[in-house]
Amino acid sequence: MTAESAPNEPRESGSSGDGRPSWESILRLAGLIVVLPVMVWLAFNVRLPSLDMLRGQIEAFGWWSWLAFVGAYAVVALTPIPVTLMALTGGVLFGIIEGSILSVLGSMLGSMGGYWIARGLGRETVLRLLGSRRATIENRLGSAGFEGVFMLRVMPGLPYWPVNYGAGALGVRSRMFATASAIASIPGQVSLVAIGAFAARPGLTAGIVVVVSWAIVIALTIWAWRAWKGTSSRPLPGAGSMSPPSGD
Repeated sequence: MTAESAPNEPRESGSSGDGRPSWESILRLAGLIVVLPVMVWLAFNVRLPSLDMLRGQIEAFGWWSWLAFVGAYAVVALTPIPVTLMALTGGVLFGIIEGSILSVLGSMLGSMGGYWIARGLGRETVLRLLGSRRATIENRLGSAGFEGVFMLRVMPGLPYWPVNYGAGALGVRSRMFATASAIASIPGQVSLVAIGAFAARPGLTAGIVVVVSWAIVIALTIWAWRAWKGTSSRPLPGAGSMSPPSGD
């Protein structure tokens, strides 16, 4: 664990002074008993509606459709349900610019929500919840907070929720997590939104944005990997703003 992330690492309080389990450990165990079945059920039983159906449901809110979209995106980002369809819907409904802004906002709200839920549940509780993704998250986030979050967030194909919950469980500082997540999520969100916009209204501009944004995603993934391994000669975007911790 780096000096930046260690001071705020959640501690597990296993027992009280007389050897009996503390109320804190009992509440965290209860949280695991509640959250784990819910997450498993969501992963295997809940599927987002089709793109056309989701589009119709959000458009039904009229002027408030942007707020409904952001709220729905945030809720999905809290769960194991993939967020890809939400970003595509953003492009179909709102176009590249507005869709990208709303998608990043929704993903960040959900990401921060998952982060703080994990901080409340505690390290061991959340790491059990991560299941097969536990080793990956611990390996990437346990030794390099900002670089680890940035790499996991920008890397194509990795769901958001294990990164959100893992960062909270492993004590990554909230400011560090928010900064790395916000910067790293932008190119990925733009690339997906642009695909949705291109599908709805094919055109040269949308096609160029798709190609350029995916090129940026790939370049940032390589850069983030090298930064995490300590072989990059330049810090990642936003890394320079991370000063020594003085508390969240």
